[in-house]
Amino acid sequence: MYFDALTMSCVADELRRTIIGGRVQKVLLPDALSVGLEVYARHQRHYLLGSAHAELGHLLLCSTRLRRGVDKETGLLLLLRKYARGAIISAIRQPPFERILHLELDHPQWGCTELVFEIMGRRSNIILVDASQRVLDAVKRVGPHLSPSRPILPGKPYLPPPPQAKLPPSDLTEYRLRQLLTGADAQAQLWQALVKGLQGVSPLLAREIAFRALGDPRATVGQVERLTPILAAVRELLAPLESGHWQPSVVLEGGQPIVYAPYPLTHRGEPQPRPSISAAIESYTEAAASADPYAAAKRPLQEAIARARSRLERRQQALQRAAEQANEAEKWRQWGEWLLAYAHAVAPRQTELVVETGDGETLTIPLDPGKSAVENAQAYFARYRKAQRAAAGGPARLEEVALALADLEQLETDLRLAASRPEIEEVRVALVEAGHMRSSKGRRARTPPSQPLSLTSPDGLTILVGRNSRQNDEVTFRRASSDDWWFHARGVPGAHVIVRSGEGELPPATLRRAAELAAYFSRLRDEASVEVDYTRRRYVRRIRGAAPGLVTYSHEKSIRAAPRGPD
Repeated sequence: MYFDALTMSCVADELRRTIIGGRVQKVLLPDALSVGLEVYARHQRHYLLGSAHAELGHLLLCSTRLRRGVDKETGLLLLLRKYARGAIISAIRQPPFERILHLELDHPQWGCTELVFEIMGRRSNIILVDASQRVLDAVKRVGPHLSPSRPILPGKPYLPPPPQAKLPPSDLTEYRLRQLLTGADAQAQLWQALVKGLQGVSPLLAREIAFRALGDPRATVGQVERLTPILAAVRELLAPLESGHWQPSVVLEGGQPIVYAPYPLTHRGEPQPRPSISAAIESYTEAAASADPYAAAKRPLQEAIARARSRLERRQQALQRAAEQANEAEKWRQWGEWLLAYAHAVAPRQTELVVETGDGETLTIPLDPGKSAVENAQAYFARYRKAQRAAAGGPARLEEVALALADLEQLETDLRLAASRPEIEEVRVALVEAGHMRSSKGRRARTPPSQPLSLTSPDGLTILVGRNSRQNDEVTFRRASSDDWWFHARGVPGAHVIVRSGEGELPPATLRRAAELAAYFSRLRDEASVEVDYTRRRYVRRIRGAAPGLVTYSHEKSIRAAPRGPD
């Protein structure tokens, strides 16, 4: 995606000129991952649209009236109607060099809240936060299984994304640039070194810097002879942060925008100016959305995955609460025993019993005043037995839910990467078989199963790529031998990539090409670089009870690679 930190700065400036001080008149959800606001400011209606789509996430002022797409009144929509409708947009803030924007809402009845737009690729989200910085709701609820350190759930504190451990581009000097490049491989491309070392610099911006400085967006670090042109290009592209003089542009291919930026994008062709960054983004997103011929076929499956994830997360939370109660089980048993021992001392309507345990400790036992001492004891014994039963089966059920959530994550990635009807159909079949989706009435025409991708490496070795769960299982456990090499993007759903090499070691060019393919056919396709694990096929094992394609592995090594698809 091309919505980077510099684009967010340009959007923030545009919003400050147009809607700050305006009143929110309407709130709607154009789709499950988007929020729209109708804002009346400066005697004019403006239509603000934010989307947390993994590939087409954006924030802009639409040129036309927004239309409601979600008929069901979700919890987020009801909260937005309460806190945002009728509120004044009192401030717009962007953390420096981040793809995050805070829209402060001041409501005459309900006080201050914030609508936080985080446009960060697959981690994009739109979050409503109260005055105490607690999450009210979000378009994507993120449970602890997905982000243990930063869950996004109602009632949880809002924690901003962790800061990037990189140098702010505004602090770049010749000395620091030299340090940054000295630590990079001479064969690495300059843009990759800039992305790795500078905060908020996207691959698109880094390639523009390399092109303006060296005339080649893919120039290597070893080709850099002078640092001054690089510093000059950085300063030139960052100048609008101070001056506010942005020059939004798009690059056309076949008459359709294929990329946008808040500056003249010279390294991708002839830049075409646009009157605003919103106009540039809007033209690109409309063209990109219509470019996928299977978007309509994917939509019901995306909705089924979202519903299934919500159900599983609720079940997981219930099991976690039961596990917490199981830790209280022994206490309830002891309370019941103490109550039976001191039943004679409990008066009618008594609300608590205080006893000396004999070791110098005082124990306070809460009582239901409507029950006798024996009935209170029996209630505690019942809670004890229930907690014991939960403790006996709870870990296994939690593991089952965790595997189901992992399977959903893989199916979501399968659907996103699907490029044919058979691949979409295989996701539908997997959802039906897992019980997440009902089988449609009537007989469907049988489609031939999709096949794994087969490529040849630069050294002439065969590379197999599984592009969904079924293909992953096939290439790993049916087509690969134990001595072949297995690749997978670390920690995220994606393709199993097999290199048929026999007992020999992998040539460096083949190793990198397989890693590039594993990165490209993964959830992290839009990232600048991806950590990829690789090991011998013999060290890869199916997970017992898990869906096809979910595995565990050992003896792995890792390599970072830029995602690159089939040439």
